[in-house]
Amino acid sequence: MRHRKNKITLDRGAAHRGALLRNLATSLVLYDQIQTTEAKAKALRPFMERLVTLSKNPTLANRRKLIKALYTKGAVRKACDVLGPRYKDRKGGFLRITHLGTRRGDAARLAHISFVV
Repeated sequence: MRHRKNKITLDRGAAHRGALLRNLATSLVLYDQIQTTEAKAKALRPFMERLVTLSKNPTLANRRKLIKALYTKGAVRKACDVLGPRYKDRKGGFLRITHLGTRRGDAARLAHISFVV
């Protein structure tokens, strides 16, 4: 039974889900916005909020945590050099999810996730 289990599993195992979130987070940092399903966007938001909070104070330890969470060095560099200073004075709520409707092929609910400017 899954009583009181609040983690969004996305019907994947832990390793697959972790790789998916890292991939989505890397794309979001590099391109500032991505289009994905609503469930993936909702799972990505808390993961990405923690990464932006780490990038606001780019110490060596925080950079190493970002390297573990993002796939490319360019994404880590952009997170520390661009996103950190951009949201230095903001307490939270760095991302916005906009609902787009359904996908034509399988009727999956699509969403657009982007950084708040």
